[in-house]
Amino acid sequence: MGRIIALDIGRKRTGVAMTDPLRIIASPYDTIPTHKVVDFLNSYIQKEAVDLLVVGLPKQMNNSPSEAVSYINPVVRSINKKLPQLPIEWIDERFTSKLAHRAMIDGGMKKKDRQDKWNVDKISAAIILQTYLEGLSFKH
Repeated sequence: MGRIIALDIGRKRTGVAMTDPLRIIASPYDTIPTHKVVDFLNSYIQKEAVDLLVVGLPKQMNNSPSEAVSYINPVVRSINKKLPQLPIEWIDERFTSKLAHRAMIDGGMKKKDRQDKWNVDKISAAIILQTYLEGLSFKH
């Protein structure tokens, strides 16, 4: 069984989270420059089995896609082109940044570390992935 990777794609940075091999725990992994996402995934998949990519889809309160989709879609298209064997699922990512900040505060992270957007991005990706995993458990 391969891992599931989640991406919180931003204009400049992309948060990455992944499951353990048994797909029980979603953990923040890294934050990488968005222009390096495809290369990162390609390299990672060479070393580890990955069965699915989950991408955060930012939506507005009325459930329509936010303007951020304009820079997320080209990244996802590039991933599809370079890694066509990797299935991609979208998941609503509304409020993940707020949840990430809350998780950092609750976890006792220092204010300076909470202000580091690189930390917020990878924790947001972990929240996206955890949300996806919880949705799977409801289906079974």
